[in-house]
Amino acid sequence: MSRQRRRVRPVWFPRLTRRGGMFLAVGGALFLNALVIDRRDLLFVACLLLAVPVVALVYVTVRPARVQLSRAIRPVIVPAGSDAVVALRVRNLSSRPVSGSRWRDTASAGITVPGSVMLPTLDRYEGGPDTGGDTARLEYTLTPLRRGVYDLGPLMLGRTDPFDLAVSERPVGEPHDLVVTPRVTPLPGNARSIRSGDGSIHELVRHISPSSDELIAREYRPGDPMRRVNWPATARHGEIMVRQEEQRSNPAARIILDTTLSGRPEYSSSQAAARTSRQDQAFEIAVELTACVGVHLLDAGFRVELIELGPSQLAPAAAAGRGGLHGDTPGFFSAPGGDRLLLEGLANIAPVQRAAERDAEAQRASSPRGDASRGLGGQLPTFAVLVDIDAQDSAELAAIRGRCAPAVAFVLDTMSRGALERLRDAGWHCIGLRSHRDIPGAWDQAQQERGAVRDQA
Repeated sequence: MSRQRRRVRPVWFPRLTRRGGMFLAVGGALFLNALVIDRRDLLFVACLLLAVPVVALVYVTVRPARVQLSRAIRPVIVPAGSDAVVALRVRNLSSRPVSGSRWRDTASAGITVPGSVMLPTLDRYEGGPDTGGDTARLEYTLTPLRRGVYDLGPLMLGRTDPFDLAVSERPVGEPHDLVVTPRVTPLPGNARSIRSGDGSIHELVRHISPSSDELIAREYRPGDPMRRVNWPATARHGEIMVRQEEQRSNPAARIILDTTLSGRPEYSSSQAAARTSRQDQAFEIAVELTACVGVHLLDAGFRVELIELGPSQLAPAAAAGRGGLHGDTPGFFSAPGGDRLLLEGLANIAPVQRAAERDAEAQRASSPRGDASRGLGGQLPTFAVLVDIDAQDSAELAAIRGRCAPAVAFVLDTMSRGALERLRDAGWHCIGLRSHRDIPGAWDQAQQERGAVRDQA
């Protein structure tokens, strides 16, 4: 979801209330009637009724109160579906009190804020700390339901005349960002079972010196692969010992996120709206699943590499290109702090529309098939989160299967049958899901698949 921007209408322009409008309508009718029947007393009443709303408009326009607004959002980054508290502090900076005003906050589409509320009376500016009667503290709670980066503010301060005939509003303060991240559902297991290798540093050492012995060993723990047993250390200590360098070799995992939805067929205008809505829902589930898997892997000590099938959005400093499988810079995340960076990046990620991908698709079609994996590193546990890929994407994912161990594809029900079969034929273990409630079960299936592969090995 892209940043949610909206333009604030210039509501500072004064307007009549319903009561003021009735004064104006009655005054106009009496004025016309007085001209027809030539009644001066009726004409006086009509002019009075017409003048009062005009005076009220002038009253709410001239000499607006000068106030200062401070805004605090707790927390600034909130998961979708959780509460955030917005604290406002309004201070009167003018030499006269402010009373009878109303306030309401504004926000981007998708955020619900309270309606207009009466502002407590503010005494004249006192100077010094903002703890006196010239300051009012306001607070409300909001619950964003969808991820995104939203604007909160400015505050709209309304002013009415004593007879409630006219009202004016003007913005106070500047907008503040509210980052709404995808929901993170705890996943079963501790991700230890997906470790297919001994880490990047160990792989380098093994290629340089295949016969080198490990200098550090520790006792065997349930879940450690038997291939990491250090037999000389086991003989010396009289108990099973395993190599310890896993702690310093930064185990890594790879996540591939479908951001192009390139498999979407063309639909008629009557079908497009419903199809787009379903695609959008599926993409939100895919982003939530990516967040859950990424945070789970980071908590387990993995370094996570996130690849987007479309042009990179998580690495905006890189030049826009054709997608992560074709050389775009992927996002790299590691503990500590990697989970927050990952969630902030996913809060603002959006699907690349088909119209924006036409040129890239033409380049992809003309590029050699081997180009799909040129930017990938060594063999890593790989989890692809797919919404709707086309034949070209499925062929490229099939081509990189040899660099993925295990190769797990979480597929939404918007995927075409042909693309799904091609992935399965290439050796990808495809796990389907329809809603966010299926995420823990899908991850459990992925762990079971990895366990079965290890048992066979």
